[in-house]
Amino acid sequence: MPRLQSTALSSYLAQTRATLKDARRVLLHRGPSQLQFWLIALVIGVLAGFAALFFRKGITALQGAVYGAEDLDYLHSFAATLPWYLLLLVPVMGGLAVGVILHRFTPDGRVRSVADVIEGAALRDGRVEIREGLASACASFLTLSTGGSSGREGPVVHIAGMISTWVSDRIRADGVTGRDLLGCAVAAAVSASFNAPIAGALFAMEVVLRHFSVNTFAPIVVASVAGTVINRLEYGDVTEFVLTTPGALQFYVELPAFLILGVICGVVAVLLMHSIFLADRLGTAVQSALGVPRWLRPAAAGFLLGLIAIWFPHIIGVGYETTVLALSGQLLLSQAILFTIVKAAAVSITMGGRMGGGVFSPSLMVGALTGLAFGIIATATLPDVSGTHTLYAFAGMGAVAAAVLGAPISTTLIVFELTGDWQIGLAVMVSVSMSTALASRLVDRSFFLTQLEKRNLRCSAGPQAYLLGTLLVGKVMRPLSASDPESAQALMDEGIAISPLATLEAALPIFDRAGVEFIPVVDEEERSEETGEPQLTLIGVIHHLDALKAYNRALVAISAEEHR
Repeated sequence: MPRLQSTALSSYLAQTRATLKDARRVLLHRGPSQLQFWLIALVIGVLAGFAALFFRKGITALQGAVYGAEDLDYLHSFAATLPWYLLLLVPVMGGLAVGVILHRFTPDGRVRSVADVIEGAALRDGRVEIREGLASACASFLTLSTGGSSGREGPVVHIAGMISTWVSDRIRADGVTGRDLLGCAVAAAVSASFNAPIAGALFAMEVVLRHFSVNTFAPIVVASVAGTVINRLEYGDVTEFVLTTPGALQFYVELPAFLILGVICGVVAVLLMHSIFLADRLGTAVQSALGVPRWLRPAAAGFLLGLIAIWFPHIIGVGYETTVLALSGQLLLSQAILFTIVKAAAVSITMGGRMGGGVFSPSLMVGALTGLAFGIIATATLPDVSGTHTLYAFAGMGAVAAAVLGAPISTTLIVFELTGDWQIGLAVMVSVSMSTALASRLVDRSFFLTQLEKRNLRCSAGPQAYLLGTLLVGKVMRPLSASDPESAQALMDEGIAISPLATLEAALPIFDRAGVEFIPVVDEEERSEETGEPQLTLIGVIHHLDALKAYNRALVAISAEEHR
């Protein structure tokens, strides 16, 4: 019996030594690389946090210099005292500068923003455009400083994406690491913009990466906290909006009203998004019909914004003062409705005019105004079972923003962190859930994903839709030596062929339509002098089975990344 105990003890000690040895090996060989990645995430978080801080401070400085306002939290009140020609001239000059910058440094005259960061995460291994991004940052900076009616969060997110792209290129990061670093940068930028570390981390995963991963969560949180620290070093531990009137929910009896508010906010969010897209189409049509140079388009939008600002200076910039007035219930019903319409028009002109900025801050303002208008009506109709109308402004702010961003989780949390009021979460969650459920069915899930869909980038349906567009035929094809040239030539004579630069998104429909096992891959050379047709050179074939295998491997890799 003692011998058996001794044997068991020896076996146990041997297993323990082996376990400790294995743990030491993991610590030595894997620990430093993981620690190194976390340190990189921390550095990116700090850099993105400072970028967000400097962008915000720069806008404040230039806006103050242009308008001469001492306290920019009350810019629209001060702007109402300025001469009308100044309100008209400033956005025109800003738009002209924006147009010149975008015309010179971007191929399409388009500002890069959150949608491009989502595209980078999905299709470009976590990379975004640097040169065009710098031009877009300058354009958004000038737009927000000179009377544009948009938000600073979209540009800040793209600036953060440029920082992570630069780092990823320096360390030659693969797609998984590049996306993780992109998520870290975005989280830090959002956190630094709003002093909202929880929402910043979730925003990066919910909106940009579009999946939640345990392995990714830790470095993103590290970066998000770093961004928040940068914000608090400058502004202190204060909330973005201070509610002067506390909300008081009459609990279960009042919840149906917040369900209705959610539906209304969903409709308002959809109208806001469609108005932006409509303004962009109208701007393009007018520009083409009149032959206006594209660098003049933002100046024309600035002229329209200046005209509106003469009577409604509330549209200038992010609209902080008006949002605070709505949240504190200091606006009349008629004012809330009118300001909602005017702000939506101003945002549409700004974005459709190819100026710059984002849509998050405008959606907060539109949501607060919508909620206040609804709250005034609801509390007046049933005063005995209603709380304060400012509570509806609070819920409306989150509901419209969540529907526009397509991010109910992070938007709910960001509204809590913006105000510091966690007592009325039930009302906000109800309104947010209804608005996003409705809006996601009337657009392609969000404003950003709808933007991508309009560029034929099908990110809204998930990896199973957009991965085909990332796999090139030339990477999957078999060489000519491994194929039957005669059979391939016969298919070419029938007009069945594909370029090596095409994607599987174009190849798979040909397989289904033609009912063939392989497709000839051809390279176009110079056009024939006799027929004018391009000379096609057979360079290989792509088999249906190979295409499906490549697609399956890509799906497996994405699934592994999302569940690691």
